[in-house]
Amino acid sequence: MKKLFSTVVLLACTMLQVVGAEVINVVTENTQLVMRVKDDGRLYQTYLGERLASVVDLSSLDMPRTNVTSSVFHGNEVYPVLGTEDFYDAPFEIRHADGNSVSVLKYSGHSQRAIAGGTETIVTLKDEVYPVTVVLHYLAYEHENVICQYAEISHQEKGRVYIARYGSSMLYFEASEYYLTQFAADWAKEMVMSSQQLQFGKKIIDTRLGSRAADFAQPFFEVGIGGPVSEDHGTVLMGTLGWTGNFRFTFEIDHDNELRVISGINPDASTYLLPRGEVFRTPEFIFTLSQNGVGEGSRNFQRWALNHSLYKAGDDRMTLLNNWENTHFDFDEPKLATLFGEAKNLGVDLFLLDDGWFGNKYPRSNDRAGLGDWQATREKLPNGVPYMVKTANEKGVEFGIWIEPEMVNPKSELAEQHPDWILRQPNRETYYFRHQLVLDLSNPKVQDHVFGVVDNLMTENPRLKFMKWDCNSPITNIYSHYEGEHQGNLYVDYVRGLYKVLDRVQQKYPDLYIMMCSGGGARCDFQALRYFTEFWCSDNTDPVERLFIQWGFSQFMPAKAMCSHVTNWNRRASVKFRVDVCFPYKLGFDIDLKSLSKQDLEYCQMAIREYNRLKPLIYAPDLYRLVSPYEGNHCVMQRVSNDRSHSLVYAYDIHPRFSEQILPTRLKGLDADGLYRVKEILLPSGRKSSLACDGKTYSGDYLMKIGLKVLTGSDMSSRIIELEKE
Repeated sequence: MKKLFSTVVLLACTMLQVVGAEVINVVTENTQLVMRVKDDGRLYQTYLGERLASVVDLSSLDMPRTNVTSSVFHGNEVYPVLGTEDFYDAPFEIRHADGNSVSVLKYSGHSQRAIAGGTETIVTLKDEVYPVTVVLHYLAYEHENVICQYAEISHQEKGRVYIARYGSSMLYFEASEYYLTQFAADWAKEMVMSSQQLQFGKKIIDTRLGSRAADFAQPFFEVGIGGPVSEDHGTVLMGTLGWTGNFRFTFEIDHDNELRVISGINPDASTYLLPRGEVFRTPEFIFTLSQNGVGEGSRNFQRWALNHSLYKAGDDRMTLLNNWENTHFDFDEPKLATLFGEAKNLGVDLFLLDDGWFGNKYPRSNDRAGLGDWQATREKLPNGVPYMVKTANEKGVEFGIWIEPEMVNPKSELAEQHPDWILRQPNRETYYFRHQLVLDLSNPKVQDHVFGVVDNLMTENPRLKFMKWDCNSPITNIYSHYEGEHQGNLYVDYVRGLYKVLDRVQQKYPDLYIMMCSGGGARCDFQALRYFTEFWCSDNTDPVERLFIQWGFSQFMPAKAMCSHVTNWNRRASVKFRVDVCFPYKLGFDIDLKSLSKQDLEYCQMAIREYNRLKPLIYAPDLYRLVSPYEGNHCVMQRVSNDRSHSLVYAYDIHPRFSEQILPTRLKGLDADGLYRVKEILLPSGRKSSLACDGKTYSGDYLMKIGLKVLTGSDMSSRIIELEKE
């Protein structure tokens, strides 16, 4: 049926192209974007919304008003250029070789082709006066109802041409009101959700941090079209940018109350010198337009990520024990060998050795030295990393290791040998963030060095299974010796250099699993996740705080990509509560196991066995957020299998009020006619379920209309409930 749908779409689009070539149709199962060429030869958006019936004559859709003789100009040009007749913000700005700063882009042609899971529409726009071309790409994934848009910009001018803005997408909406949900952040405070009504003028969400780009503003947004964002109701635009660097989202409401959304790389300090014949490809703007609230939008995103984006999405994920919270920098071979045995006893797949294993002239005993010198510290690891890998394997666990290859401490051999590889002002006092600086990944020699960090470790240790790739500093003292007079290229070329390294790593070591980390969740974009198998959501592992952080990331990210580790943050919370908060995601442990009671250790071991049993369901894309931690003292989420035969309910009591009324929680996504047996799982040894419905059978209709009392009045308590269809 899916193939038939794609074939019909392609045939319909081909017919449009043959008949007149003035209407361009981008469709998924539920969403439709229609563009049309006007008499002036320019391309305009005429519709973006719920998919139209096939009988609708697309050529009859109202064109935007473009009366340039009026004192007010109004047009929905798909890719307008700053300086033309549209008086609002634009996604594209150029300075030609002769100094002229205007281009008028006119439709030149379009084509469509089938891609895995959908259709790609390619639209070519050209300037008739200057040899400038912009090619717009729309990748429409039918079943997931996700559209990815990017632009390719090139020219054939003689002389220097600069592009000062290079957006990936510009979309228009017409409604009575608009409500934006954004995601702010800081270290240990990732994905803080807040909402506001958009009014006339601009609202900008952006970042200028370069490498650790999403530290303060995370690259996601939701816009309620016509009303506030809701979990289950209303039209919602959900968008993100696939770019591991500076980004900008501009939301502008014009004089007619129309909303314009521009998404792309942040152009600040990034006026880019574009050589003749070179193609500047913008990152993908990825969006879904849900007619049934952010819950449906989340499921669209998660299904798309698992089907088309996340690296090794079809592969398993390894549970692990990390040593950081246990040892920090204080470890040696005997201590690590003991931890290998503890990891095996716990039941995890892998041991991860964190920061502190490298450097000899400047040993890594704290965060002030050693970064850049990726040789095992002889005092700590006299037999090197190969011995650690061998010992871990003999204990029955895989071995992983922490690296931060983009960074350098001034106190390092690398800094002494290659000062020109470091991003640093040549004539000013240097500012240090976390006692470190950033290497210049725009420089091919630095790219070779960073690739070499991975390559040398893998060559020496072919059985190495996992790496944690950290990035703890933003770009400060911004200046590149390599870029020279073209400093405006640096922010863009840095990220492109990173991707070149990751391409090489992936091609040579396709079986290597890599966690993306950036002092927590300061890197969390879908382009990076084409290289990384997972990402670290936050250094904050307090289970209460994690409920909020993980609630935010779940709006867009699949569980399989979200690392969540059990630690000793918030010792007031029971080990059960801490484990249960991590259980719905990519589970790990970063805790001194010797500090656990026998009962708590047994609970962790049992939880890992249950986790392994339930992985297919835990990683399924259909997530239903039932009770928000933002709206009270509880949090409830539900995963449902694709065939609706199996479900998990995660229920958390945070800090309930005294004698608070506890109401039933209505479930979602089940088969109304099916019968489901309810069972509380992950119970500590010897404890029976206090759930009144435990062991009973209910219809899906009952569960979705009446619900279950899964919450309690107890402080920091949790329940995980399994539903199986009979």
